[in-house]
Amino acid sequence: MFYTYILQSKKNNSYYIGSCKDINARLYLHNGLKVKSTKRYAPWDVVYHEQFEMLSEARHRESQIKSWKKRAMIEKLIKHFKI
Repeated sequence: MFYTYILQSKKNNSYYIGSCKDINARLYLHNGLKVKSTKRYAPWDVVYHEQFEMLSEARHRESQIKSWKKRAMIEKLIKHFKI
C-alpha cells in the first residue's frame, strides 16, 4: 500500500504534504531531521492520510492537494478525517 499524508508542525502549525510507502518510517525521517525541507519545523504529527494501491495514485493525490494552495481547504480535509 501507498499513502498520501499531511503532517502538521508542532513548532509553527505549518503543513507538509507528501506520499510514501510507510507512513511510520517516513514520519521517523521527518522528525529525525533527515528530510531537508521539513527539519526546520520539526517535530511533526500525521494529521491526515489516504491509502492507495499504487504509488502513482498517491503521488497524483499529493499533487492535487498541493494545487489547492489555500490553507482553509487543507484544514477542511483534515477536519473531516479521523485517525
